[in-house]
Amino acid sequence: MNPIQQLTKGFWKDNPIFVIGLGLCPALAVSSSLSNAVGMGIAATFVLIGSNMMISLLRHLVPSKIRIPVYIVIIATFVTIIDKMIAAYSPALSASLGIFIPLIVVNCIILGRAEAFANKNGVFDSLLDAIGMGIGFTIALCCIAFFRELLGEGKLFGHAMPFFSKDPALIMIMAPGGFIVFGLLIALKRLMASKGGN
Repeated sequence: MNPIQQLTKGFWKDNPIFVIGLGLCPALAVSSSLSNAVGMGIAATFVLIGSNMMISLLRHLVPSKIRIPVYIVIIATFVTIIDKMIAAYSPALSASLGIFIPLIVVNCIILGRAEAFANKNGVFDSLLDAIGMGIGFTIALCCIAFFRELLGEGKLFGHAMPFFSKDPALIMIMAPGGFIVFGLLIALKRLMASKGGN
């Protein structure tokens, strides 16, 4: 796989949410607004990049029997860094995302990419994989959040949208709305794939 394919595979073809089905808890929990989706996507991408590169660097030094605990410690380090940075520079986002930033430690995308890719490949390829999967995660979150915020609040990034803001469907910003939008987007993705659009 060439570097461009390595980078872009996570955007749509192997999207971690819509195709692989990882990271669904934060995808449904924080996608009620676009600002939350972007914030969570950036945080997860930062952790993916840092942990993938570090795990790739250390892959020959870590005994296989303890690799998962070592991965979790590495991931937790980067999660702590991004958690403190968001709390310092964007307290409103930190309050809005709440527990879901610390829970990045156990996000299946992060640990899955560490186990499936970073511990088998070099640093550059692991970096490309992390960026691609992080962007794909962010794209998926934003797709879900776009429809939920627009239909559920009549807003986008907190700004009222004409026509939609008059009588929003509040169910869309609640848990059932997340499942509805998620299911419809997966159906759309599979329909496109069946017609040859990946």
